[in-house]
Amino acid sequence: MYLFDLTLPTPEENLALDEALLDANESGELVGDVLRLWEPPATMAVIGRASKIAEEANLPVCAELGVPVLRRSSGGAAIVAGPGCLMYAITLSLTDREDLRAIDLCHRYVMEKMLAALSPHVDGITFQGTCDLTWNNRKFSGNSLRVKRDHALYHGTLLYDFPLELIADCLRHPPRTPDYREQRDHTQFVTNLPISREQLKRTLTETWDADQQLVDWPQERTAKLVAERYATDEWNEMR
Repeated sequence: MYLFDLTLPTPEENLALDEALLDANESGELVGDVLRLWEPPATMAVIGRASKIAEEANLPVCAELGVPVLRRSSGGAAIVAGPGCLMYAITLSLTDREDLRAIDLCHRYVMEKMLAALSPHVDGITFQGTCDLTWNNRKFSGNSLRVKRDHALYHGTLLYDFPLELIADCLRHPPRTPDYREQRDHTQFVTNLPISREQLKRTLTETWDADQQLVDWPQERTAKLVAERYATDEWNEMR
C-alpha cells in the first residue's frame, strides 16, 4: 500500500483529492491501494453526499465563525474538523476482495483494522453503530465510504486534540443517530482520543502496511474536481 501524507492549502482541494485518488484507481491511472493522511489547517464543516445542508449544519453560526460548509463525495452525517483532527482516507481494490462489495462487510473490515491499530495504545476503544469508533462510549471517529465498480474509498476523522465545542456550535443535532448515542448532544457524545498525532500516523502506517511513498498523485483530477464541484455552490448547497 502507498502512504500519502499530504495536506493541500484549501478544504476544497483536500476533499477533492480523496475523490481524485479513488477515480485514479478506478481508471487505472493509479495502481495500488493508498493510505492518505492529512489535517485541515483551519476549521471546516463537511456534510455527506446526500445530506440536506440546513438540516445538519448550523449555517448562521458557521458564517459568523468563518467556517466553510462543504459537501463530500461519500455518505453519512456531517462532521467538523480542523487542527487537532487527523483525517485519513484509504482506497481499496475490490478485485480480490469481493466480500467488501457488501457495505456492512466493508465497514467491518476497515473498522477492525482501525481497532487493531489503536487499541494497543488506548484501553476502552470500541466499534459502535454503523462505522463509529468510540472511547469510553464517546465518539472520536466518524467514517464513511464510497464504492465504485472495482474500488472503494473509505475515509474518516480521528479527534485527538480538537476544540470539541466547535462541533456543538457548527452542527445541529443529526436527523439520524445510532442507538448507542441515546440522544446525547454533541458535547456529551464526542471526545478526543488521548494519543498524539505522530502516534496516530505511525500506527496507521504500520497497521495498513503502507510502506511505499506515493510520489505521482492525480493533481489534474483534483483541480478539475475543485473547479467543477467542490468550489461550487451548486454542489455544496444542492440539497
